[in-house]
Amino acid sequence: MANTRVPTGELAPYAFQEQASRGRLVDEPESATRGCFQRDRDRIIHSEAFRRLAYKTQVFVNHEGDFFRTRLTHSLEVSQIARSVCRSLRLNEDLGEALALAHDLGHPPFGHAGEDALKEMMQPFGGFDHNAQSLRVVTKLESRYANFEGLNLTWETLEGVVKHNGPLTGPGNDRPLPRAIAEYAESQDLELSTFAGAEAQVAAMSDDIAYNNHDIDDGLRAGLFTIDDLADVPLVGTIFTAVAKDHPNLDLSHTINEAVRQLIGAMVTDLTDETAKRLAKLNPDSPKIVRTHDAPVAGFSAKMRENDVAIKRFLFDNMYRHYKLNRMTSKGRRVVKDLFELLIEEPECLPTEEGEKAAGSGTEATAQVVADYIGGMTDRSALDEHQRLFDLQANILTPGR
Repeated sequence: MANTRVPTGELAPYAFQEQASRGRLVDEPESATRGCFQRDRDRIIHSEAFRRLAYKTQVFVNHEGDFFRTRLTHSLEVSQIARSVCRSLRLNEDLGEALALAHDLGHPPFGHAGEDALKEMMQPFGGFDHNAQSLRVVTKLESRYANFEGLNLTWETLEGVVKHNGPLTGPGNDRPLPRAIAEYAESQDLELSTFAGAEAQVAAMSDDIAYNNHDIDDGLRAGLFTIDDLADVPLVGTIFTAVAKDHPNLDLSHTINEAVRQLIGAMVTDLTDETAKRLAKLNPDSPKIVRTHDAPVAGFSAKMRENDVAIKRFLFDNMYRHYKLNRMTSKGRRVVKDLFELLIEEPECLPTEEGEKAAGSGTEATAQVVADYIGGMTDRSALDEHQRLFDLQANILTPGR
């Protein structure tokens, strides 16, 4: 079959080139129609973990409303931003997209509340970290292929999944490695002391842009704060004021849409321009130069960093600590803790497949099985499982996740 892939000759020298990929842990024949990073993207999209993101919380619990973001819609928004920035900078768009789609695969149900609860429960057993869990998902927990565990992604994609927020070892990193990452490093060296490539750095910044803006959008629509409350927030207040001036008769929903669109545009433009300046100054002739540099090449300008801090501060004070969200997150934490405490002490209550992996009550091996089981749940399935296990009137024969 003829190879119909778009050639990558126009990529910048600091972009990852598919023909120079370090390959996969388990060798496979190359595709005749797709590049290696396209295959990674497709494997991520077809995974069970990716599908479950549709029913995992971004901020609001899944059943609170149909129009709020989920982990799935968030991942798609991150992907759209990452693709745009990668294309502008002549980076590998396929790799940037794959990393954006994979970055939240390890998140448990109920957003950060669920992760905090699992961290607390797993603290005696090696801890829990959503980035490490994402690696565990794509290298071990997904079970789709006959010849290997996980998705057998390329080295470059795995590196980006693990290190998109920066190096994990070396100077300034005194925290122990999450166990899942340390265990995987025994089979494949992801060079944990360096930065990831520019594509992963762009995906991480795209995540920042996406969640800032969709949290403003969702917070306004949920009535947690008003446009007037945003007046003094740098950049945000200016844009909302300009939209009101340019479109004085616009209804609330369209006003929010237009302002958030302009906010995303301003942040994407700043990220693209600032990253281009850093790359021009560094003048890297290979991805290795980017990866071994002593600072990230992707980032905001100093002014946009100030804006970003102010936006996060506003959202923390007015949204993430709003009593309505506190009530939701409190419920989510309780559900996760209840499930963990019961299942680690009574692993015979686990579904058959998970129960066969357990190794006795209260053991580290059983704790990992329980964390994987709960971590893979959606908000909805966690609530259902909690009801089955704790409500004496519930039908225990209803299938689990």
